[in-house]
Amino acid sequence: MKPEILRSVAGLRERVAAWRRDGLSVGMVPTMGALHAGHLALVAAAQEQNDRVIVTLFVNPAQFGPSEDLASYPRAEASDREKLATLGVDVLFAPPGSEIYPPGFDTKIVVGGPAAGLETDFRPHFFSGVATVVAKLLLAGPPDRAYFGEKDFQQLLVVKQLARDLNIPTEIVGCPTVREPDGLALSSRNAYLSTEERMRAPVLYATLQETARGLRSSGSPSAVLEAARRRIADAGFAIDYLDLRLADNLAPVGEITEIPMRLLVAARLGRTRLIDNIAV
Repeated sequence: MKPEILRSVAGLRERVAAWRRDGLSVGMVPTMGALHAGHLALVAAAQEQNDRVIVTLFVNPAQFGPSEDLASYPRAEASDREKLATLGVDVLFAPPGSEIYPPGFDTKIVVGGPAAGLETDFRPHFFSGVATVVAKLLLAGPPDRAYFGEKDFQQLLVVKQLARDLNIPTEIVGCPTVREPDGLALSSRNAYLSTEERMRAPVLYATLQETARGLRSSGSPSAVLEAARRRIADAGFAIDYLDLRLADNLAPVGEITEIPMRLLVAARLGRTRLIDNIAV
């Protein structure tokens, strides 16, 4: 059965309120659509832990810069709904832009902590846009739990901080990155890759793995990280960043410790910007 499509916040709140009256728990998977196996893994996790599941579909203009791919971002609501039907998702919340940002909307959330550096150095608008729309989606339910992929690891930490700081009563659940057989992290933007670029793209993940091994046997990360940057550049990528950070708050790492760390990268291959990360 296809999921019920809701377009308004009022409609979503009414549906969630009815579930609440029946004592049912609610999970939410926020997406921008063009669903792939990574999104569907989030849906599966939500279904395992909740009685009812909402998937949101909204291409959020507030997180795109003037020269980014808002106009060309993949949109496929009909096929997305078909994929969700095979999983038995209860509701697809797919509001128009005017429902999320009505005329006169003039509020944004400014984030710090794990939002500092990395993505912010190259997309200063990004996390404010993400935080604003995620807060609106979570408050529209609110769900008991919301599910985000670890591929966007910095985003995951920002959303956790957001929910904690604003007392939003939703548990933020991170789920492992889903990959192609050759290691490429699944992303809606992978559709932009040419055939030749797709063949080179797995170098990103392979370099992360090799670098993680090197970091474990090195007392200082700088030389290992520089070698990794050269390898990625030699494969034809234009690197935005490749860095090692503490996993709980993304603070810089001075030297290798036993504290959990995360190796994060963003690089462009042709017109496609790829991001990835792994635990160290």
